[in-house]
Amino acid sequence: MSGGWEVLREDVLLDSPHVRVTRETIRTPSRPEGREWTKVGRKVGVTVAPRLPDGSFVMIREERVPARRDFWQFPAGQVDDDEVTDRTIAEAARRELSEEAGCTVTGTLEYLGKFFTSPGFTDEHTHQFLATEVRWDRGAAVHDAEEQILEMNSFRPEELRGMVARGVIEDANTLGLYARLAAGRWL
Repeated sequence: MSGGWEVLREDVLLDSPHVRVTRETIRTPSRPEGREWTKVGRKVGVTVAPRLPDGSFVMIREERVPARRDFWQFPAGQVDDDEVTDRTIAEAARRELSEEAGCTVTGTLEYLGKFFTSPGFTDEHTHQFLATEVRWDRGAAVHDAEEQILEMNSFRPEELRGMVARGVIEDANTLGLYARLAAGRWL
């Protein structure tokens, strides 16, 4: 760590394949003596907005057990490699597009940036992409055992806008990527 950040002590409370919970004593720029904090660690994530040649976007509707409901969302997932690099992040984005939605990028996979989902308690952050000129084959989607994808559909930008405005889209990854797309005038 740099810039005045230093872990002075770390106790692992839970370590599982999907989440790591630690109690840390950490020196911060404003608290050089350190302070205690509980942190939830997660793998690095990716979220991809797949745009078809007609300008519409492919989305999936997936059950999410912790929320006890389903969500319309852009394809998303985690970087499985231990070493997170630009290459492994882009590979994860392409993999999630293929597995979750049956999409193949025939144009560009444009990196748009990253965002932190809830920095008050987790280090989880997600890298955002726009995939252009996507070829979509619903039958090519191969969902892993932990996924329960119920439906796939394409939506025009104005339909997405309406879904966000009406609260149909509530997934943070999708809302964050939608905001970036709107701010960058990709919608």
